[in-house]
Amino acid sequence: MDIGAIWDIFPLSPMINVLIVLSQYLFSSFGLTIIVLTFIIRAAMFPLTRRQLRASKGMQELQPKIAELRKKYARDRQRLAKEQMALMKEAGVSPSGCLIPMLIQMPIWIALYQSIIRVLAATPEDFLNLSRHLYTAWPTVFSQVPLESKFLWLDLAMPDRMLLMPILVGGTMWLQQKMVTPESADPSQQAQSRMMLWMMPLMFAFFTLTFPSGLALYWVASNIIGIIMQYYISGWGGLATAFRPRQPEADQKARQRPALAAKKLPSEETVDADTAESRASTEEGTDDGTSRDKRQDSGEGYPDSLKAIKRQSRTSRSRRRKRR
Repeated sequence: MDIGAIWDIFPLSPMINVLIVLSQYLFSSFGLTIIVLTFIIRAAMFPLTRRQLRASKGMQELQPKIAELRKKYARDRQRLAKEQMALMKEAGVSPSGCLIPMLIQMPIWIALYQSIIRVLAATPEDFLNLSRHLYTAWPTVFSQVPLESKFLWLDLAMPDRMLLMPILVGGTMWLQQKMVTPESADPSQQAQSRMMLWMMPLMFAFFTLTFPSGLALYWVASNIIGIIMQYYISGWGGLATAFRPRQPEADQKARQRPALAAKKLPSEETVDADTAESRASTEEGTDDGTSRDKRQDSGEGYPDSLKAIKRQSRTSRSRRRKRR
């Protein structure tokens, strides 16, 4: 028995029959069945999801320390690997904590994805392929086929002509990606995170243009449930700073003023000392008030005062040189 046959027996066939039987209890609405089954599977795998998200958050918090270790042991790869493992062990974080829960969940999500495509059979060939997966022991399965493909404004077997589902798929996926994207001081890592933040939502939004809208409904429901779980476990994450307004330049300049004032203090003290010396020399030079009054009366007061100021400045400069 090859891998394809094993995959058809488990988990694809059970997922197809569960979808069909569940639609019988949900008013024969296949759209509502997709949403409810997505929620049930997400709830069943919540322990694994919580472990994965917490491990991912722990790894994100260790990134600054790991970056310091990489700078410190850039030329010693063995020592770097040893120090990284010691740091993760001390923090109680393991890379396998992110990988193993994801590997367990992936087959289930792929089976749900394929079962939605198989159940939304649009051609006679698709119905023949679907009949190979139906359980004969469940007579209700055959009575429900074919399923009703209308849900709200959607034909679940066809792409959304109103283009609302591509927008919802891309928007909800961007929100979920933003919540789990960490902030990094490394420019190269920032560029990579920014590329992944926009590439995945745009790619899935493009797929939604050609895929059946039943798959788009599944992606939207899964993304919304993932956002709720992410908020419950670790809060808004990177989404908390996404819409935070930037600090105005005036506030930044106000914060820089104390540092600039501290730098200017020595020069201001020098200017104050020079001003005091010039005032003292001015007082000494104005003791002979009678002669100045006579010069002012004769019309020579204004040029003489300029000469006196120059003389006083020279005197103050010579005094400062002597003090030095």
